[in-house]
Amino acid sequence: MNGLRILGTGRCLPASVVTNDDMSLRVDTSDEWIASRTGIRERRFCREETGVQLAAEAARRAMEQAGITADQVGLCVVATFTPDYLTPSTACLVQQALGLPRDIPAFDLNAACSGFVYGLAVIRGMLSSLTRPYALLIGAEVLSRVLDFTDRSTCVLFGDGAGAAVLARDEGRLLAIRLGADGQREPLYCPGPGRGESLLRMDGRAVFRFAVEAVPRCIGELLADTGLTLDQVDAVVCHQANARIISHVIRQLKADPAKFYLNVHKYGNTSAASIPIALDEMAEEGRLRPGMKVLCVGFGAGYTWGGALLEW
Repeated sequence: MNGLRILGTGRCLPASVVTNDDMSLRVDTSDEWIASRTGIRERRFCREETGVQLAAEAARRAMEQAGITADQVGLCVVATFTPDYLTPSTACLVQQALGLPRDIPAFDLNAACSGFVYGLAVIRGMLSSLTRPYALLIGAEVLSRVLDFTDRSTCVLFGDGAGAAVLARDEGRLLAIRLGADGQREPLYCPGPGRGESLLRMDGRAVFRFAVEAVPRCIGELLADTGLTLDQVDAVVCHQANARIISHVIRQLKADPAKFYLNVHKYGNTSAASIPIALDEMAEEGRLRPGMKVLCVGFGAGYTWGGALLEW
């Protein structure tokens, strides 16, 4: 099995901070209502920034941290379901913005909130066939453009942002990966162009039930694949959708809450960007050290889910 190693991470958030009190001016809600149900206190919304700008800056910072240059990148993958354009892809526009080589693959991937983990699997499969040693994997979303600001059950949950990672081949660093999908539209969907308003729709209770079943199951499968126990894992990074989901998963697994990173209170649900944003924050805070075992698990519309257990 081809291995992967994360050499560097980066993130980029819009400048505009939108608090729960700010949201209460737009929709019938309150800080107490939002925080008690989701753990979210604020999020970022793009005002001037574009998704491409967020993605490119996150990638630039990841490349700086990894100590690589644009000419060494052999692949650029962007996980997103809120691109600036249906075509060209965000990845192609990032390629141009960063001056990446013209003879490399660059494409977008849509697995909603599981996109970053899906991207790990795609890059693992492609890197061995590339002539350059490094790949960029970016999660970037501008969810504010698809929110219905009359629906308090959804618009308060999401935020904009981008996170990125530089990946390289390294046998043994990616210990296991699991992906899954169960095609269902109604619980969480966003209509495409020509199908009425392209605004996000969600049955929150159905998504909660799906998440608290899928995440522990995925974690269990990864542990079984590697022969490890959760006690032997140093950190768990769940998709940051809702603090109550993560708390429920912790109770189900009888796990140590200190292992589970949480930043949903600052950014809300940033979909495919949430896991790489969290990884970059953890690295910046000194929470990730060489040799640590880190388990990442995403879940989202589709339904999709995916988990990766890697050695930092």
